[in-house]
Amino acid sequence: DLIVHVRDITHPETILQKATVLSVLRNLNLPSHLLDSIVEVHNKVDLVERYKPTEENALAVSALHGHGLEELKQEIEKKILTATGKKILTVNINLEGPQLSWLYKEATVQEVEVMPEDGTARVKVIIGSSAFGRYKNLFPN
Repeated sequence: DLIVHVRDITHPETILQKATVLSVLRNLNLPSHLLDSIVEVHNKVDLVERYKPTEENALAVSALHGHGLEELKQEIEKKILTATGKKILTVNINLEGPQLSWLYKEATVQEVEVMPEDGTARVKVIIGSSAFGRYKNLFPN
């Protein structure tokens, strides 16, 4: 669904390395939408004073120090959701019903926040459009 290209931005041949990787990927005859959605990551930016990527859509990170990793995570999530046609939703459910079990079978449950005072929960899921349509039909409230 997605290619993440991580480069050591401090390497003296980093531009050549990128060209080589792109050439290999093109020779693999990958679908154009996959090549067009590559996430370009410049790593080790902590070793370059005031580093700013000159390449469009490149993300600057320092894996060592954690700089830029949250932005990288968000970008990967966004591209994966676009590529797969899924959405991240939070739904409120009654814990006495079958909704939670259904969501575990038909979606990817990321978080469950239980409200014991009223027997409900807030459930964060990754779900496809058709599955969410079925959910709404089965559980209209």
